[in-house]
Parts: sequence; structure tokens; C-alpha cells
Amino acid sequence: MTSHAVGQLLLGLAVIIVLARALGALARKVGQPPVVGEIIAGILIGPSIFGTLVSDRFFPVDIRPALAGLANVGLVLFMFIVGYELDQTLVRGRQRIAASVSIGSILAPLGLGAALAWWLADRHGVTDVLPFALFIGAAMAVTAFPVLARIVADRGLVRSEVGGLALASAAVDDVIAWSLLAVVVAVGTADGSLPWLVLAVAPYLFVMFRWVRPLLRRLAAARERAGRLTPDVLAVILIGLLVSCYLTEIMGLHAIFGAFVFGAVMPRAGGEALRHEILERLEQVSVLLLLPVFFVVAGLQVDLSTVDGGALLELALILVVAIGGKFAGAYAGARLNRVGARQAGALATLMNTRGLTEIVILSVGLQLAIIDQQIFSMMVVMALVTTVMAGPLLALIYPRRVLERDIAQAERAALGGAAGYRALVLVPAAAPAAAAVADLAAALIGSRRPATLALARLVPYPAAPLEIGSGLIGGLLEMNQAMGELTRLSAEVRADGLEVPVLARFTGDPGAELAELVRTGEPDLVVVTGDGARPTAVLEETPVTVITLAGPPPAPVCAIIARITGDASANAVLRTAAELASAYGVELVVDAGPRVSRSVAGALRELRRHGVAVRAEPADSDSGAALVVAAGGGPGDGSDGAHVVVRTGADQVEETPAQWVPRLRSPAGIGSDGEATQVTRA
Repeated sequence: MTSHAVGQLLLGLAVIIVLARALGALARKVGQPPVVGEIIAGILIGPSIFGTLVSDRFFPVDIRPALAGLANVGLVLFMFIVGYELDQTLVRGRQRIAASVSIGSILAPLGLGAALAWWLADRHGVTDVLPFALFIGAAMAVTAFPVLARIVADRGLVRSEVGGLALASAAVDDVIAWSLLAVVVAVGTADGSLPWLVLAVAPYLFVMFRWVRPLLRRLAAARERAGRLTPDVLAVILIGLLVSCYLTEIMGLHAIFGAFVFGAVMPRAGGEALRHEILERLEQVSVLLLLPVFFVVAGLQVDLSTVDGGALLELALILVVAIGGKFAGAYAGARLNRVGARQAGALATLMNTRGLTEIVILSVGLQLAIIDQQIFSMMVVMALVTTVMAGPLLALIYPRRVLERDIAQAERAALGGAAGYRALVLVPAAAPAAAAVADLAAALIGSRRPATLALARLVPYPAAPLEIGSGLIGGLLEMNQAMGELTRLSAEVRADGLEVPVLARFTGDPGAELAELVRTGEPDLVVVTGDGARPTAVLEETPVTVITLAGPPPAPVCAIIARITGDASANAVLRTAAELASAYGVELVVDAGPRVSRSVAGALRELRRHGVAVRAEPADSDSGAALVVAAGGGPGDGSDGAHVVVRTGADQVEETPAQWVPRLRSPAGIGSDGEATQVTRA
């Protein structure tokens, strides 16, 4: 390459970066994914609008091989990211519906697309119809997981069941669609060598999943030891990626399949930091340079200037088959699993997004001469239209008011919509603290039935989502991990007649989100940890008791100390302490100061009348195995050094000791008649 060509290449790359960033930002401003602007940038540079004026000036023929090489590297990195972002936790708990939706959204457009291809083949002089028909069908069937994930996050669908189903279905769709495309490419490039190809693919996949995957897990451990992603670790990953691409290329498959498989075998469990840092590194070169170069190389092949009446008919049929087939298949798959009509429509709309993934597939077909330039151009338009329409159509089918209603109903159901006693526990991420706060809530519920103990976790949004891939996969996987941990914890604390639903929610303001959960679920009791979100504002509006586990309780607990500093909170503190003493089967010590008030003395008499072991005397909270319960509210409230802090909401209707004492239970079966007393909401 001459020095002039090198200079021309550098100028062309600068133009590509400027156009991609500018049109990507413009697309974002009008509510579209940035990939829409980047696709349009590629088409504008191509011959469709300005003929060869722009392309020849900035991208002359002698630098296009270099651009094509950079574009292929960009493809490889993108497909590695697509494989890396797939995670089985996205599907967990939704396998049946996700499989039904994804299979329906693949079979319908695949069949209709193949049928349309037989008609197109005759018009475009295609002689080998089978690979052409299979390729068109597979291209119609694909869903762009990265674009779908961004739409789900941007429109707040992550908190809804529709969003979860869409992510799960798209993940399954990705695996099936890329596997199908690999078969299509194998058929299209076979030339009589298909049996050898099949024999080579099987051991390749076996080696990758059986031996390479365990070796890659060591990279996560190496990253943890170093405390960061070192150049050596990144070099090993890139070498493995390129070798995997080379192997699939020489087997007759395209290099992108090797990249996809290598991403799929990268470590997940324990490798979250490694994944984030790899994507962060790749973002700097891939999003800024390599993928925009790919869009330009693809755009140079898109020529809409020669579209005539016949081509417009073909384009119309392609759009009808692609959109209608995908929508009908996904909608039917959702409805067969009793998903509501509006929700099924939203799911089908999301599954219709194609974006960059579709352009990748079409570029492979063009490189392998399975499709011609005119078919490629019309299919690129289809990819652009289906991506652009997703947002507006989703707003029409599933407007925000319906979304918020569904989210509120789901959260209200998760927090326990039935009559009875309801407790909401904000579960921290640390396992010991999570178990301690859940056990504390179960002890406070005691024998109340019916009762619901809802376990919730607030997952913070990623501070700065990456632009590469879905950009939010770390947060989405953290959400799924949170749900898995809550589900396991619910199994540990579940007791006879106690419902233990779980709920996880993205948040940018934990305090406000917790207040919203309190307003939505109307619990009788909220239990949080000392370092968690505190619903201070909501206490002024909602009659709810808030229990804060300020520190780890002693193990074992040998006594419960109720530290009472005033009549306003005395009943709540005494009730909480008595319930814990009853649950733990230990002595209750009431530290009410030098003079015991009349109300506290009456409560003590009621406790003793029902056989509760209680004594009133100053207590030393530093004596080791005592769990201290105190009121919270401000300085000097007696909560310093307490393990459990009790706050009551304004206008809260408190039970009298005559009401709550008979409900207490202990290993000895303390109670007026040995029966549990059912409590209903006032």
C-alpha cells in the first residue's frame, strides 16, 4: 500500500468515526438505538444516495481491502461478545415459555422466508435454490439480542414479566438461529464435502466445551489474583478467540461461528469482573472503530438507486414475511402459554428487532455468494425497518400506563396480596447478613397465620452502561443472580403456612424504591439492615413498623434485652423483644430505667400472666450473648449499641399487650390456650 493510500485510509477512518458517532447520537436523541444511526451512516456513504461521489472520494478502491479486513476483525469481536453475553441464568424459571416463543418466532419466518425465496430465486437467476432458500429463511428468523436488551432497559421493561420473557426468548433464539445458520452455511459451501465438515465440527465443539471451557476458568482466577485484567490474560483470550475463528474458517464455516462458540465457553460463575473488564477493553476499539468500519463496508454494497417497481414488490413481500412471520410465531408461542394478548403482542414486537445481527448474517451470505447485491440491499432495508419500528410499535401495543399497571400488580402479588400479616424484607447481597435478616423477620412473624414474608433486593443500575453488545448484560445477570439467591433463601425460611415470595428490582435510588415497595405492598412490617435503604420519608405517610438489623446478632442468643426510653415507642419495642424472646426460647429482660411507667408495668403483668419469662431491671448490653432491642428515631433514643432498632410509622394503630401477648409462642408452647391467634389487618 502506497503512502498516499495509507493517508487515504486514515482519512477514511476519521470520516467513519465522525459519521458513526454523530448519527448514533442523533438516533439516540429520537428514541432509537444508536445502531440505527450507524446503519444509516453506512447506507449514506454507499451508492444509494450520492452514487459513487462520496465513496470514491473517501474510500477509493485501493483501500477497500484494508477496510474489509478491519470489518472482519470487528465482526469477530462482535460475535465473541454475542456468545459471551448468552447466559443460562437469563432463561432460568422461564424455560417453557422462552422455548415456545423462540421456536415459534423461528419456525414461522423460516418457513415463510424459504417459501418466498423459491419465488425470488427464479427472479434473480439463482441456480442452487436449496442453500438460498434456507439462508433467506434463517435471515428472516434471527433476533438481535443486544438491540432487544437495550430497548428492554431503556423502556423500563426489566421490571416487568414481558421484559424477562423477551430476554429469555431472545437468548434461546440466538442459540437456535446461529446453529441453524451454521448448517445453512455448511450446505451453501459444501461442494460435496459436507460429511467431512460434519465430522470436523463435532470434535471441535466437544473440545471447546469439554476441555477449553475448564481451562478458561483459570483465567478468572488469574484475574482475581492480579486484581485487574492484565495484558497477559487478555492476550490469552484473544489468541484463543483467533484460533477458534481459524478452525471454523478452515472447516468451511465462517470465522464468526468460531468467535460465537469461544464467547459461549468463556467462564460465567466467578468471572463477572473478568467479563466486565473484557467488554470494557473491547468497547474502546470495537464500538469506536471496527464496527463502524463494518457498517461502511456493508453500506458500500447497498445500492437502492436501481430499485424499480419489481424490486419494490420484492421489498414489500420481504417486509411482510419478515415482520408478519416473526410477529405471528412469537405471538402464538406466547398465547399458547397463557400470556395476555397485549403482553404477547409486546413480546412479538421485541422479537422482531434485528439490527446489527441481521447485517452480520447478510454480509456472510454476500461474501459466500449465496445472495446477490440486490437481495442484500433489500434485506438490509428490512433489518433497518424492523429495528426502527420496534420502539414506536411497542409504545402503541404496550403503553407505559399498561406497563406500570402490570408492574404494580406483579409487585403487589409478589409482596403478598392476600389478607393476613405481611412482612417485607430488604435482603442485602452479603450471604450471612441476608440469612440473618430473613431469620429475624421469620421470628417476628411468629405464629401469625395467614402470613407472607416477601424477600426483596434492590439491584443498582450500572453506573455507565457499555456501548458494546447489549451494554447492560452485567446488570441483567446481576438481577438474575439476585433472583436465584432470593429463591434459595426463601426455601430456607419457608415454614408451614408461611408464603415466601421473592422480588428483585433495578434502582437508582434505593430509599425511594423501598418507599414505593412499601406503598405498593402495604406491609405490616419492614425489615432492613443497618447499611441498607431506609424509608424515612414514607414513615410519615404509611402506618408500618420498620425493624433495622443494626448489627449481626450474637450466636447463640441467650437473652433478649428490651431497652425502653419513653412511652411513645415502649409498646412496639416490648412487643418486638417479646416476639424474639418467644421465637428464640430465651429470657426477656426489660430495661426501662429507674422508674417503670404504668403502661410498661401493665405489659409486664400481661406477659407474666401468660407465662412469659420476663424480668425488669437495668441490663448491660455488653454482656456478650444478649440481643438488644431499642427504639430508633434520633440522637439519644437509646438505639446506640442495639442489634435491633424499632421505628413506628405515624398514625399507626398499635395492638395492645392484651392482643399481642396471647399470640406469643415458644418451645414450651406459651400462650393462653396453646393456640396460634390469627391476625388480620386493621
